[in-house]
Amino acid sequence: MPLLRPLLALIFAAALAGCGFHLRGAGSGNLPYQTMYISLPETAEVNIWLQRYIRSSGSTRIVDDAAAADAIFQQLTNSRQKSILSVNALGRVREYRLQLSYTFRVVNRQGQVLVAPNEVTLTRDVTYDDSNILAKNQEEELLWRDMTNDLVNQIMRRLSVIKPKNPDREDEE
Repeated sequence: MPLLRPLLALIFAAALAGCGFHLRGAGSGNLPYQTMYISLPETAEVNIWLQRYIRSSGSTRIVDDAAAADAIFQQLTNSRQKSILSVNALGRVREYRLQLSYTFRVVNRQGQVLVAPNEVTLTRDVTYDDSNILAKNQEEELLWRDMTNDLVNQIMRRLSVIKPKNPDREDEE
């Protein structure tokens, strides 16, 4: 009986390792760059989340100087829109649509494009009720925060999957 528990634990661990299971974020954000500079204000929410995800991936170091970076992340556009989705019979708003559009690219020190501009667009629908204005405003803020988190997840996936161009080979062709 004492040997049965360690044997079962070993079989369970081997089964988990064999199926490709890994914790979310572990090994999924390996970027093909040694160092990266994020060209965003320090207080920008996207910058804070990007740095957190890149540091947790472990393979890429964030630097404070663009001249010392192998890759420079640049934001091209960042827009938030809130539009009316539906109204009730009295003409009052019943639903809003929140839309976040973000475009980015990655360049090297010389300004040559490593990753062409990529656009990420996220939408969420939120109901509205005049009698719960404060609660609905908090729900909207939570949705914006969730969208930003989802945006950074998509950026990290794209950066880790997209093979960067070699600008030197592009010049030769």
